[in-house]
Amino acid sequence: MPINEAPVKAGVDHSPPRLWLGPRLVLASRSAGRAALLSSAGLSFATDPARLDERAVEEEFLRAGGAPAALAASLARAKALEVSGRNPDALCLGADQTLTLEASVLHKPRDMAAAERHLQLLAGRTHQLASAFCFARGGEALFEESEVARLTMRPLDTRAIKTYLALAGETALGSVGAYQVEGLGAHLFEEIDGDHATIVGLPLLKVLAWLRLQGYLAL
Repeated sequence: MPINEAPVKAGVDHSPPRLWLGPRLVLASRSAGRAALLSSAGLSFATDPARLDERAVEEEFLRAGGAPAALAASLARAKALEVSGRNPDALCLGADQTLTLEASVLHKPRDMAAAERHLQLLAGRTHQLASAFCFARGGEALFEESEVARLTMRPLDTRAIKTYLALAGETALGSVGAYQVEGLGAHLFEEIDGDHATIVGLPLLKVLAWLRLQGYLAL
């Protein structure tokens, strides 16, 4: 036996502790950012993106008088319930994020021309990113919560916008607002008030707090 090495006791479990104590966890999203947040927190999960027409859900919600600021929560619930219908025994996590500028809702730009228009609209102004999540199991919504971040974009002239889009390329089309703050999009802002995870698209601390309350986390 090497010097200073204690003997291994027979019958003692030396395996590392398990963090996750709950049922199978399913993320109802194809978002790489949300998956990275859950993975960074040490959670094991499957991915099963929701199969629904988000724009149809949005139109119905707004037509019924729903506030734009609450749209993300409605979409997160719809995603969680849809995926829960296919995975009734799993704990399904639906999530969504919406960008609102005053009373307007902006979506992911369809092409680079739309991305340029979005940036022209946001430049020099403050907009809100609402990130919401919902847990569902057995086709029933169990808990939902949301968080809002406020981002102020610096004034941008046409040259600055075109330069940013040329550098960002197709990645500009992957997020609402045509930017990713964790990348080149950081150059567009002069002030950000909000949690990083919320800006990425999932209020991670609130997610973990609920899981802990249910006894699903060992830590």
